[in-house]
Amino acid sequence: MESATGNQVPMEDKLAARFAELEEKIKNMPQEEQDRVRDAYTYAKEHHDGQLRKDGSPYITHPLEVAHLVADLGLDADSIIAALLHDTIEDTDATHEEVAKRFGVTVANLVEGVTKLNKVKYTSTEEKQMENLRKMLMAMAQDVRVILIKICDRVHNIRTLEYQSEKKQREKALETLEIYAPIAHRLGMQRMKWEMEDESLRFLDPVAYKEISDELAAQAKAHAAFMERIQNEIQDRLKKEGIKGTVYGRVKHVYSIYRKMYAQNKKLSEIFDLYAFRVIVDDIPTCYSVLGCIHDMYKAVLGRFKDYIGTPKPNMYQSLHTTVIGSEGIPFEVQIRTWEMHHMAEYGVAAHWKYKQGLSNKQLGTEETFAWVRRLLENQQDTEAEEYIRSLKVDLFADEVFVFTPGGDVINLPAGATPIDFAYAIHSAVGNSMTGAKVNGRIVGFDYRLRSGEIVEVITSKNAKGPSRDWMKLAKSNQARTKIRQWFKREKREENVAHGRTMFEGEIKRLGLTIAMLTTESMLPHILEKVRFNSLEEMYAAIGYGGASAQKCANRAREELIHQDRQEAERLAAEKAEQEARQQEEVTAALDSGVAKSGNKKHSVSGVIVAGMTECMVKFAKCCTPVPGDPIVGFITRGYGVSVHRADCPNAISGQTRPGEKDRWIKVSWDPDSLNTYKTSLDIIAKDRPGLAMDVTTVMATAKMNILAMTVNVLPDGYTKFNLVVEVRGQGEVTTIMNKLNQVKNVYQVSRVSG
Repeated sequence: MESATGNQVPMEDKLAARFAELEEKIKNMPQEEQDRVRDAYTYAKEHHDGQLRKDGSPYITHPLEVAHLVADLGLDADSIIAALLHDTIEDTDATHEEVAKRFGVTVANLVEGVTKLNKVKYTSTEEKQMENLRKMLMAMAQDVRVILIKICDRVHNIRTLEYQSEKKQREKALETLEIYAPIAHRLGMQRMKWEMEDESLRFLDPVAYKEISDELAAQAKAHAAFMERIQNEIQDRLKKEGIKGTVYGRVKHVYSIYRKMYAQNKKLSEIFDLYAFRVIVDDIPTCYSVLGCIHDMYKAVLGRFKDYIGTPKPNMYQSLHTTVIGSEGIPFEVQIRTWEMHHMAEYGVAAHWKYKQGLSNKQLGTEETFAWVRRLLENQQDTEAEEYIRSLKVDLFADEVFVFTPGGDVINLPAGATPIDFAYAIHSAVGNSMTGAKVNGRIVGFDYRLRSGEIVEVITSKNAKGPSRDWMKLAKSNQARTKIRQWFKREKREENVAHGRTMFEGEIKRLGLTIAMLTTESMLPHILEKVRFNSLEEMYAAIGYGGASAQKCANRAREELIHQDRQEAERLAAEKAEQEARQQEEVTAALDSGVAKSGNKKHSVSGVIVAGMTECMVKFAKCCTPVPGDPIVGFITRGYGVSVHRADCPNAISGQTRPGEKDRWIKVSWDPDSLNTYKTSLDIIAKDRPGLAMDVTTVMATAKMNILAMTVNVLPDGYTKFNLVVEVRGQGEVTTIMNKLNQVKNVYQVSRVSG
């Protein structure tokens, strides 16, 4: 927004102007309600003061835009107030009690329902997502406005997603596409559903999004001409028939085209049914009259007619759908509905907002309209987070089939549903006692995939043994899977425990572990805490009835085992470091008191006796690699105990005369009783020839000497230098091997490394 002079309008003025637009939308509300909305805006603005969004704008811009979306749905003042306050409890010092006192308990509960559970620790992203959904669904079962506000919140977030990091963009877009857009579909909120789908696709597959958008833009004139011609044809026919109606067409939205391209593996140019036309009339009989006109004008595509007026969708959507082919051979869809149905299709549950007539029915969750909300809540019991989220996507978001009971009742199920899903949709007892099923009078298998319009009859028996474990794989709906799981949990505990133990032990074995490693007295409590069960038997039972995954429990147990082993290693390392520090303190204290030069034998460490020291840490100097038999001397290091040098080592000779170090040299000697082996280093100079290295290693092997390392460097004039690090017991072995190496052809010098 800019002023007439071209100067940028101050942010405060922008906010004031935007809030004025909100007030214009609610001007028909009672003045008292308008005053409450203004008070809520002031409250939210004050509490979010100083907070900024990722784009640098004041945070209050977000709740204000959400409130606009809520107002556009035609919701009440409480909903708009809750939209303005929806982040205050989570992101500011505002409390539920304070909000309830100032704006009422209803508003506070709406805000609490929308608030995410960010302060709770979760073991996985799926678990956090499940808890957030569970909380929203529970609040929704009490008050459907919670989910309406949440969807508006997500719509504005997805509109401003470009300011987030790339990782956050993908996470939010995927969650929107998989959770919120389908919930909006369930609620019949098509406009918001389409926007969330298109915006999510823009971040999840930007190349495809741009390709489709650019192609649609390039063909915009051709699309507009086609739609105008079809629209005029339909309007002329309605006028001729004396039918009053409104006709308009649209090109399908980007995500709808993308899904068709993905499912059919086609290019955009190969997809022809891009168009959809709507005919809106005054009453239901006229809808069917219009359908007859459409089928008379154009050739109907077989199998593409759906009567959602006679059989409404679960989200209360009603329309007649038919796909026809025009004279140019281009197929297009025609949707025929009344104005009331149209309003419901655009705004969903918000179109039937009952709070406008007063708060007479707060328990919307008790109505059949929202029975699916209760089912989703029931289905999350005894279910792991990943399984719940996966099956939630099936229950909420999959295409549906509509089948009939023998009595004519309509049962809607997810696409791909089987007679098992149908039986449990009727009642748990029907599913548990099912022994077979008939479809259109014919007996079918439990894995038969139901199709819309079929009549399904469940065959039951009082003597039925209950569901089979295989039914868990055949059932498509989460409702059926949950009820099967609950039956096994209740009826077959001993069998579950045995079955679960076998599955868990199999997974543990696959990971290279044993049960004994996990069930030690010190480890078992940590393992149980990690897998979130009170006992192994409880875990086995849950795995047995399908409430937990054997693979996941085994992986979690392995993670905890590694974690505990790492902690134990760190503890031992800390103890060792502490012990070494104490030893160093002993050395320093002995040096200060003069005891270090007393020459008394106390203890042998690594085969070396350090005068006056007990348990003193010893290391051998790499510059001269002393071995028993060599005269040696010790140097007290800072932090590493005593470093032992050969007495003839240049470093030891110079160090004993260096100022500040004289007093740090102490007497050390070899322990005659030690059986240790030691590393020493030999240099060999020889005239290079074929087989020289082989002869050197053969001498070492014949003498049964262990070579720890060998390096070879080529010198000028055809000479070669070998450096051998060997393991010996004393100076006598060193002399022997040096003599043998001197006898090798072309070797002219063998020496000890000495600094």
